[in-house]
Amino acid sequence: MKIDIASTQEVRHALIDRREIALLDLRDEASFAEGHPLFAASLPLGRLELEIYDRVPRLTTRVVIYDEDGTLIEAAMARLEALGYSNVARLKNGVGGWQADGGEIFRDVNVPSKAFGELVEARRHTPSLSADEVKALIEGGADLVVLDARRPEEYRTMSVPTAISVPGAELVCRVAAIAPRPETLVVVNCAGRTRSIIGTQSLVNAGIANRVAALRNGTIGWLLAGHALEHGQTRAAPPVDAQTTQSAATAARAVADRAGVQRVTAEDLDAFVADDTRTTYRFDVRMPEEYAVRHPAGFRGAPGGQLVQETDVFAPVRGARIVLWDDKAVRADMTASWLAQMGWEVYVLESTSTLVWATGSWQPRTAPVPPVAHKLDNNQQRYKRPYEGTDNPRAAMQAYLDWEFGLVEQLDRDGTHGFKVI
Repeated sequence: MKIDIASTQEVRHALIDRREIALLDLRDEASFAEGHPLFAASLPLGRLELEIYDRVPRLTTRVVIYDEDGTLIEAAMARLEALGYSNVARLKNGVGGWQADGGEIFRDVNVPSKAFGELVEARRHTPSLSADEVKALIEGGADLVVLDARRPEEYRTMSVPTAISVPGAELVCRVAAIAPRPETLVVVNCAGRTRSIIGTQSLVNAGIANRVAALRNGTIGWLLAGHALEHGQTRAAPPVDAQTTQSAATAARAVADRAGVQRVTAEDLDAFVADDTRTTYRFDVRMPEEYAVRHPAGFRGAPGGQLVQETDVFAPVRGARIVLWDDKAVRADMTASWLAQMGWEVYVLESTSTLVWATGSWQPRTAPVPPVAHKLDNNQQRYKRPYEGTDNPRAAMQAYLDWEFGLVEQLDRDGTHGFKVI
């Protein structure tokens, strides 16, 4: 089999020029987390047929694959060709070649989003409070609320005492119902740093009257400070009335406009989808339970906070278009504002558009062939995140934080990101 070869420079130039490219790492996730290019996406060979159609929906997209030593390339090439992909190449000399050619190597997962979060904090000086400060405020009966910006299931696993579950894209929409008094301090937390930084800065950008601060280093920082977390909590934000929603929508629209977010109608979207020269991702950024009731046909469910957190998972084709929808507009506009700052060409579908509806959960477009068995031990495939649960070694938690602090310098060395911060 004759295999096309892509150089490090070709891939870097495509990223810098915003030309569509998907850089896919065929190794298991644990190996991927040990080191990879900034915009590489983890897609292990054993999951190729299960995920590729959703993650790289256009068959003529430039796809560059790599592994450690070349042993996975031929099988991946054969499968991609059988699935209809016509513009596939291997990265010259794999991940080692990328590094040898001067490409920056990043550890961990969801790195574009985490690096962007660190850049936001560095540029905007996002306010934060330490775990000790927040604990003292809670115990002293201060007028404050703690809002957990993670997914509800993460919140239920472990949470800061008194915290209320408000996933990231919901913050601007719901904060006024939780903290109606402008004197109330609003503290936003996640497990580590990214979602608390983005959540806090979302509220700042939207101009809410309250003082806002991130819980510095999230639940990791809380544990490292020697404080106990709660488990199994179900506190959630109350319903939001129409007037509050409209005020939040106005504020979110202003933020999105500042970030350069564009608007599309259903007719515009039909033209996007019919354009076989570009990839168009379509995401409904509401909560999963809302998505399951009904959603625009062709839209995948991607709650806004997680979409910003996991762009490499949801949209590995860098340079593609992204179209978002939300019946309240707030969540789509705030999510789009962040994606635009991360260098994406992003649009919000006008909520007044006439749409075709679908119901139920998203059904992945899996290939009609069984996945290949991965040669590595299944127990070694998934990367154990240092911020998952409470049983991780404290040294691993601290090392993770130390790594995040260095991401801005890595972005500067890499030079392909195209991020901007409004």
